Amino acid sequence: MSGTIARDEIVARVFAHLQAIYHDCEHRQGRNLELAEALCGLMRLDECSGRPVPHHNNWDQSDVAVITYGDTVQRDGEKPLRTLRRFLHEKLAGAVSIVHILPFFPWSSDDGFAVIDYEQVNERMGDWSDIEAIAGEFRLMADLVINHCSSNHAWFAQFERDEEPGRSMFFCASPDDDLDAVVRPRTTPLLRPTPTPAGTRHVWCTFGHDQVDFDFCNPQVLVEFVRIIRHYLDHGVQVFRLDAVAFLWKKIGSSCLNLDETHEIVRLLRTLIEHADHNAMIITETNIPNRENLAYFGNANEAHCVYNFSLPPLLVNTLVAGNCHHLKNWMMSMPPAQNGTCYFNFIASHDGIGLRPAEGLLSDGELQDLIDAMQASGGRVSWRALKSGETRPYEINISLYDAMSRTLKGPDEWQQLRFVCAHAIMLGLEGIPAFYLQSLIGTTNDYERLELTGHMRHINRRQWSYPTLMAALEDDERHHGAVLDALTRLIDLRRQQPAFHPNATQYVLHLGDEVFAYWRQSLDRGQSIFCLNNVTDREQNINLADLNLIETKGWHDLISGMPINNLRGTIALAPYQSAWLASF
Repeated sequence: MSGTIARDEIVARVFAHLQAIYHDCEHRQGRNLELAEALCGLMRLDECSGRPVPHHNNWDQSDVAVITYGDTVQRDGEKPLRTLRRFLHEKLAGAVSIVHILPFFPWSSDDGFAVIDYEQVNERMGDWSDIEAIAGEFRLMADLVINHCSSNHAWFAQFERDEEPGRSMFFCASPDDDLDAVVRPRTTPLLRPTPTPAGTRHVWCTFGHDQVDFDFCNPQVLVEFVRIIRHYLDHGVQVFRLDAVAFLWKKIGSSCLNLDETHEIVRLLRTLIEHADHNAMIITETNIPNRENLAYFGNANEAHCVYNFSLPPLLVNTLVAGNCHHLKNWMMSMPPAQNGTCYFNFIASHDGIGLRPAEGLLSDGELQDLIDAMQASGGRVSWRALKSGETRPYEINISLYDAMSRTLKGPDEWQQLRFVCAHAIMLGLEGIPAFYLQSLIGTTNDYERLELTGHMRHINRRQWSYPTLMAALEDDERHHGAVLDALTRLIDLRRQQPAFHPNATQYVLHLGDEVFAYWRQSLDRGQSIFCLNNVTDREQNINLADLNLIETKGWHDLISGMPINNLRGTIALAPYQSAWLASF
């Protein structure tokens, strides 16, 4: 923090945000100052609060995240959140610093993203003391499911009874409205007819009829979510993932995606959160085309982090096609993140491999080739609706380990090396790397759970018995332990390198389409690392002269430990081998 800031100044900043948000809604502009005072009061911003340092990085190269459900690992007689903490200590201590626990609240569907009660922990998983215990040892990331709630939420029950406050908290439209431009991630009907004492109202449901969308045009909805944010801060949450935030503001006749008011609400929440806790961060979950996604950085005044949604489809395509052309072009187009912002890199998550972020980057034919390869590896495809009534592939549902089981040429023996290579690439990139827990342990497609529930995403949401998982990790005949060892070793190497700071300089190198290469340099320019990755099933020989290694320094490969003795010689990379050539 840099000095202090008077409460009146904070209120003035919040008021400016509110003036930009509520400029054409049925909310009197004169009440915005009263609302600003109320929001600052809810966040308990004192007369003098710490002043956030502009463009300050709340992260460094030691930061690595793990993404997991609270009940991914289960043990008889123990609440799953306690089992998760046990597993983090036994297998990931010293490897990860950020733990993203996916929605751990009471819910009715979508594995937690239809929240029934925002202020309670799902009693089947544990309680707030279990959340606080993890938050006391790791930086805790939690979901603020801000676009919608469960149709079983008390607010929606009030809506159905035509009672306040719920009656005016949900966005409604008419079936006769012009909704052709609305962008949807699902194929279900957008509007849900809902009987109320005042007549049938048609509730907006971006994701499905059990997930009813809020109406942020009503400032009371904003008040409630600021109250929820304060509640989470009090229980140790420091990283707020704004789920599906791009759909937040609705305007009939528009796409209802990424509207100006949505961006302003993110800016408002950042102002409130970083004044309440200078270590707290916002990350926006916006599974949309690349340029729109980057807009959530704002001018370093919106999200601290944005998900690098184009990375998963492009990196998987690179390794199954054996060609990094599109990945290189995309990386060259990516602007460096300003200080105070950074990319959140991931390859796999609880959702599938999103295809919208690859639109405009891969051709329709290349996307189809990728889909065909993933289906041949046991994957499934989820769809979204277009305004024409047609459908388009939205995401591929598959475990990342199985996604690496073949190339476009067919299955081969390189699955594990291809899988590790993908993560070596991610670990070296500008940004904070995030590992889905299922990937860290090499989980394969869960066909049994998929068949049981019929929910496509369950193919990559296996629920492990703790004894079964520990036995799998210790079994030399299975791949799980070898995968975890390889990945945690790479993580340990990364965390020690200043050149891998999330905001350190990055340049793409041009060594052909079969070697994906880039250069990183530490913020103080004291360390350089050349990251070389063979993305094919054939040995690749690289002329070191093409890298222009500084001859006054010594060089070695961090991964293999081998010194580079002849800077004019060549380095041979075996199939899917990665090398991190570092100066010392």
